Amino acid sequence: MIELYRSRHPEVQVAYTFFSPSAERFANGVHADFHDYLPFDSGHEMKRALAALTPSAIVFSKLDVWPVLVECAARRGVKLGMLSATMPASSLRHSSLARIVLHDAYASLDVVGAVSDPDALRLMEAGVQPERITVTGDTRYDQAWMKAASETPERAALLRPLRIGRFTIVAGSTWPSDEARLFPAWNELRRRHPNVRLIIAPHEISEKRLDSIQVWARESGFAAARIDDASVPIADVVIVSRYGVLGDLYAIADIAYVGGGFRRAGLHSLLEPAAFGVPVIIGPRHEDNRDARLLVAAGGAFRCRDAASISSCITRMLDSAGALSKARDAAHETVRAGLGAAERSFDLIEQLIALG
Repeated sequence: MIELYRSRHPEVQVAYTFFSPSAERFANGVHADFHDYLPFDSGHEMKRALAALTPSAIVFSKLDVWPVLVECAARRGVKLGMLSATMPASSLRHSSLARIVLHDAYASLDVVGAVSDPDALRLMEAGVQPERITVTGDTRYDQAWMKAASETPERAALLRPLRIGRFTIVAGSTWPSDEARLFPAWNELRRRHPNVRLIIAPHEISEKRLDSIQVWARESGFAAARIDDASVPIADVVIVSRYGVLGDLYAIADIAYVGGGFRRAGLHSLLEPAAFGVPVIIGPRHEDNRDARLLVAAGGAFRCRDAASISSCITRMLDSAGALSKARDAAHETVRAGLGAAERSFDLIEQLIALG
């Protein structure tokens, strides 16, 4: 949304704030005029931030609305919006305490673009005024689609030594709970299909985690290499030892495994591989993940409960070109069907600015 708005309104100053440390690396690439951590949600800090930035509008994304910031901004006449707004059925924002704390903040929002009809209903229950909410869809679909379609020199350089014609499974953002199922499945799979290659990007890149994967590969009899090693072209297991490249690696995947489905924190992004037309394998915990529900229903993603079902699912697509092609088409079409949220959200921002 920042890129789209900046392309049409280059005269507008854009500030991008975040609260999670995981967003710090991402912030460097959003091309905002200013980016930094959002202060703690206290009256003193928020008044200072607003006085420094003097915003015409504040737009929240996805989940979080900051009640003190909203209150202070509304008093200054700043217009307030939320884009790609979602509220899962299991969200703690449904609790009685959260409703007391957040109700006025949601009620103060001037425009809201909800991801889906159920999200819109839950947001209205949380306090959003019905006449101010529109179902716009999720801008992440547009973002993933654009990224898949944009060939960059950096992607070409990354993939050049990896394009060797081997059937490739890319496992992204894996946790130990994923690997406890994926590695036995891989051992079984390789007995039937010895030329299949695994590229694995663990969620946490530390020497301990990388070494543990290399030890497993070596003890299993596989040639392993880290992604920057010269031996990458002949490796059976390629270990991704740096951040920021997973989204590009899905471009050479035949099948993807997306981590997080065996832990409470939930799945990582399925849209990046799906936008490339890559079928996705996930663990069983995805009830609140809309992308997973849509992809599974369409046949572009497959829910696996253990190592045996992971191995069976991959084998089925390896042994049947028709099954693989059908799954690829389903994944690609699911993302394509979700396009348009960016334009609809852009229109909401225009409305928000006009209100000022």
